[in-house]
Amino acid sequence: MNYRKLLGENIKKYRKIRRISQEQLAERSKLHRTYIGATERGERNISIDNIEKICKALDVNLKDLINDRR
Repeated sequence: MNYRKLLGENIKKYRKIRRISQEQLAERSKLHRTYIGATERGERNISIDNIEKICKALDVNLKDLINDRR
């Protein structure tokens, strides 16, 4: 299992559920939009600190972002 890909897919899923753009998520999490895009595609080895920022910006728990319910 590719956990970076899973994390990215779940970030994208919750972002779309919240109806916010990558730019809005980047602003809320204080990360760059291209970083968000690369993370959603599973291209980034994202730090736990940045995962925490994204969790807060999306108002989700970490377990939701690593849950494998495809």
